[in-house]
Amino acid sequence: MHFVIVDIETTGGNPKESKITEIAMYKHDGFQIIDQYESLVNPLIPIPEFIVRLTGISDKMVSDAPEFHEIAKEIIQFMEGCSFVAHNVAFDYGVIRSEYRSLGYDFRYPHLCTVKASRTILPGHESYSLGKLTKDLGIKLIGRHRAGGDAHATALLFEKLFQKSKEELFAFIQQDVNPKNLHPDLDLFALDEIPGKTGIYQFFNDQNELIYVGRSKNIKKRIEQHLQKSKSKADNELMPQICRIEHELTGSELIAQFRIGALLENNDQLKQVPISKKKSVYGLYSYEDSNGYMHLYYDKLAGKTQEAHVQFSTKTEANTYLVEACEKYELCQKLCGIFPSTSSCFAYQVQECKGACVQAEDAENYNQRVQQFLEELPTNNNSFYLIEDGRNRNEKCIILIEKGSFRGYGYVPYYFMKQANLNWKNHIDYQVEHNYMQEILQHYFRTQTKLNIVQYVN
Repeated sequence: MHFVIVDIETTGGNPKESKITEIAMYKHDGFQIIDQYESLVNPLIPIPEFIVRLTGISDKMVSDAPEFHEIAKEIIQFMEGCSFVAHNVAFDYGVIRSEYRSLGYDFRYPHLCTVKASRTILPGHESYSLGKLTKDLGIKLIGRHRAGGDAHATALLFEKLFQKSKEELFAFIQQDVNPKNLHPDLDLFALDEIPGKTGIYQFFNDQNELIYVGRSKNIKKRIEQHLQKSKSKADNELMPQICRIEHELTGSELIAQFRIGALLENNDQLKQVPISKKKSVYGLYSYEDSNGYMHLYYDKLAGKTQEAHVQFSTKTEANTYLVEACEKYELCQKLCGIFPSTSSCFAYQVQECKGACVQAEDAENYNQRVQQFLEELPTNNNSFYLIEDGRNRNEKCIILIEKGSFRGYGYVPYYFMKQANLNWKNHIDYQVEHNYMQEILQHYFRTQTKLNIVQYVN
């Protein structure tokens, strides 16, 4: 297997808008450099002054250089049968793909990032920028911020990674989608426009029928996984049917779950994964003992007449939830059923318990904290706004929970967080409640360790 280590200089930092001013490529067999290619490139647009100061490449230097389309074939020939390697590969690979896209060519190769690989194979460095990492490793970087110098230093870095752990290095090779395995009408260029953010996606066949819906924290990466051969028979059967892809950013994972729920609810033909894979089996209960102390405990839902304060899928989930409650509200492990003992709990033994388990604290004071915990449970018919990430860094997602039920959501500018929430409801898109919403909401509340909640003012 051969690798081509690439570095480019450009007119800016946006892969979709930048134009290449210089490219250098070193072909490597893992042991040594076996070939190289380097060229200035005329970007046909002015090079910004700050880029000139950074790279030293000026408009005058590239005025007689070949345009990208004039060297495009040479690059393809040099890359034949190789994997694409770069330090921060997303940028270099993205810019070059964009340049080829403007020529109507779909540039796709297996690619590897030496930044990500170095963090695993060469741990412990303060910085993994090319300049600082190569300095730490004793690699001479001659010609910083020039394609030739940076590419050569990256090639030497790649060599060290290869020699230290070839197997670990190969694990970082990302396979790109193969157009031969896909539907001929699927627009591959449109895939480049899908962002790597939280949201949902929908697949349609050539009859314009919705055949699959999904969600992910990184929808771009997840969609690309669908379009590659896998061990899953279902995924391999689905892949050639995908003719069109739609996506929707949600920012909030909870909203992504609700949007998936709505699509599955309204489409009987989508026989895929259930909205929530985990069903509630255990519940959190409370009672008062003969000494007046309130106990918390979890038990199976089956056969219980008392309504559970919170429901859980597994015993481990319930136990973890109670342990965190003990820490946050300074509750006794013994009275919460997570440290069975005839005397004091472990936390008391290490002087971190209020001491209710040995009645060192009166029941009234202790019970106040238990009541506070129960009253502050999101599932306890409370009304509040749940604040989550927005679709971009300039906004937030606000989700209205009213008396423990999902009512709707909206997106507001980030600065709204500093304002009184009296008019937040004006930005809520109210939703019709469905049974699946409460199931999703319950699971979300019991599995999220940190919730950003703002009291709802009616």
